[in-house]
This record gives sequence, structure tokens and C-alpha cells, in this order.
Amino acid sequence: MDKFSNHIKNILHGFFLAVGTTVAEPATILPLMVNYFGGSPILIGFFSGLMRGGAVLMQLFAAYRAQHYALMLPYLRRVFLARFLSWFFIGAAIVLFGKDHPTLTLWCIGTGLFFFSFSAGFGAIYFREIVAKIFTHKFRGKTMAWRQFFAGLGSILSGAVAAWVLETFEPPYDFGYLFMLSAILMGAGFLAFSTIDEPLKEHFETKIESFRAFLKHALEILRADRQLQIQIATFLLAYSYLIAMPFVILDAKETIDLTGTAVGMLITTQMAGAMISNIVWGKLGGMGHYRLIANISISMQLLAVVLALFAHSLPIYLIIFFLFGAAADGNRIASSNLILILAPEAKRPLYVAIQMNIVSLGMFFSIMGGFILHFGGYTLLYSAAATMLLTALVLSFRLRD
Repeated sequence: MDKFSNHIKNILHGFFLAVGTTVAEPATILPLMVNYFGGSPILIGFFSGLMRGGAVLMQLFAAYRAQHYALMLPYLRRVFLARFLSWFFIGAAIVLFGKDHPTLTLWCIGTGLFFFSFSAGFGAIYFREIVAKIFTHKFRGKTMAWRQFFAGLGSILSGAVAAWVLETFEPPYDFGYLFMLSAILMGAGFLAFSTIDEPLKEHFETKIESFRAFLKHALEILRADRQLQIQIATFLLAYSYLIAMPFVILDAKETIDLTGTAVGMLITTQMAGAMISNIVWGKLGGMGHYRLIANISISMQLLAVVLALFAHSLPIYLIIFFLFGAAADGNRIASSNLILILAPEAKRPLYVAIQMNIVSLGMFFSIMGGFILHFGGYTLLYSAAATMLLTALVLSFRLRD
């Protein structure tokens, strides 16, 4: 375990994946792109939820299928291919249809996001299982922090490129070029992780042949494990920042002069928050303080949403996006490591799937946010998000490292 070559490949995967997906960051470019093609706030919320949480429905089924896989990598490679093709398809569709057929373009974007995100339902289970097999739990905190640090660096570079493309090319071609270029860069990360040295898994539970019986078994585990329930509730409610986050950029558009350069600055600042914070998360994770990481991260999300209530200048929005970036990576490290520590080896794919399947429902909170904004306005939007985040913060103090 803890091979240096695997550590480097994990980092490269995170770096290039971040470079690729930042061009559709649900807090900045994705809302602006959907808005350009005439999409409503509700559609923006739906696409944002699809981008982040479309994999939800597939994770338990993926865990069921993977019960007795001794190696996960061959199946993960298929996921990588599906994600690359669907991402490139979005860019090609924008270039081909975006100028004259906005409705068709929105359908193509939705279709591409659907396949990109749903294929990740399988990928998430395979990826977590591989990471658990190749890294010890303390080194896992370090390697994932370094992965997210360089992912932040990749996102900063991507933000700078995105700002240049948005300023240089006219819409909608600028969006299309971004997606196609990023698909190619994303592919480099997929290739890197595809060469990971994965050991054979040795310990298995008795295989459950029926998916219905598998679901029943998962429900029994959830009912019996109180700490699993607390983890799920905490990290599900922690996603309530997504009620507000995709719409902060639209609020800023109405409040300040939001040029392509300003959008690039917001992306860069958000990713800088992620990058810098991972130095702290890596240090705390290396000491096993994952509950503290969750406490701090949720507090930062709450502060960002409260600041959004009063933001009327670019510097305040920069602070908000910095906090969002830092907090998201902290929650990711805390959530992913706490579940791997809690789960017995034989039940690990099932535990991961249970938590991810339920917690990932929070990625659809942006759809709720779209309805709140449409009918109630920004004040109600931010207030609802802040209330739910405060509940998550209280619950986070009941987590166990």
C-alpha cells in the first residue's frame, strides 16, 4: 500500500479532471451558459443538480454489481471512456447547433450531462474501492488532500483559460470550444488513473444474488448503524449550500459589472480557496481529525451564504467564492474518509454506496433553489440555505473520527 507511483497517478487524475470539469462549474459558467440559451432558473437548478448528482441512482446498483469484483480498474476504464465521449459531445453540439437552435442545444447539453454524471455512479464506487485498497487510512487523507490541492491548481489554470476564451470568442462558440478542449485534457487524467497498480481484493461477503435482497440488506445496515445515520444526515444537509450557490453568480450579474474577466476571477478565486485549504485539510487528515475538518468546512459554507445576503461588490463575491471552494474540498475529504474508516472491508462498497446514494441527493438541492428563487427571491433563497447549514453544523459535532 501507499506506493508513490499510485500517489502520483491519483494526483494527475485529480488535476486533469479538475481542468476539464471547471469549464462547466455549476457556480459560474454553467448558469451563464444555460441562461444564454434561454434556460430559466429552474432549468439552471436542474442542470446544476444533474452535473453534481446525476450519479445518485446508480451507486447502489453499482455496489450490487461489484460485490465480488476482485479488481475494479477494468470496469472503471469503461466509465472513463463514457465520460470523455459525453463531455466532448456537449462541446460539439454547442458549436454545431448553438447559434441557430438554442432549444436543441439545451437538450444536447442535458443529454451530455446525463451520461457524464450517471456513468459516474459506477465510477464513484469503483474509485473509492480502489483508493481504499491502495492507501492506508492516514495516507489516504494526505494523498486526497494533495490530489485536491493540484485539482485546485488545475482549476485555477482552467479558470484563466476560460476567461481568455470567453473574452476572445463570441458566444456560443466560446462555450463549445471550452468543452471540447477540456474533454481532451480530462482524458489525460483518465489515462493516468487507468494505469494504477491495483491489488486483488481478498475478503468478500456472501454474494447476494437478488438486487431487491441487496437493497433490503442495505436498509438493515442503515437501521442498525447509528453512526452511519449521523454521517449521512450531516453531509446530506451540508449540501444545502447548493440551494444558493448556483444562483450567486446570477445575483452578482444583476449587482455588479460581470465581464468575462470578472467571471474568470471568481472561478480562479474559488479554486484558489480549494487549493490553499487542502494544505490545512491534508495536515488535519494526516492526524485523523476528520470531524474537525467537517466542523470547519460547514462553518465556512454558512458564512459564505450569509455574506451573499449583503454582497454588492466584486471583492465580497470573491470572498464568497473562496469560501465555497475551500469548504467543498474539506467536506469531500471528511465525508469520504469517515465512511471508509467506519465500513468493514467486506462491506465497504455497500457502506460507501449507502452513504453516497443518500448524501448525493443533496446535490439536487439546486433544483429546490431554482424554485425558491423563482417564487420567493434571493433573500428567501439565502435564508433557507443558511438554516439547513446551521442544522448540519450542529450535527457535525456528533461525528466520530
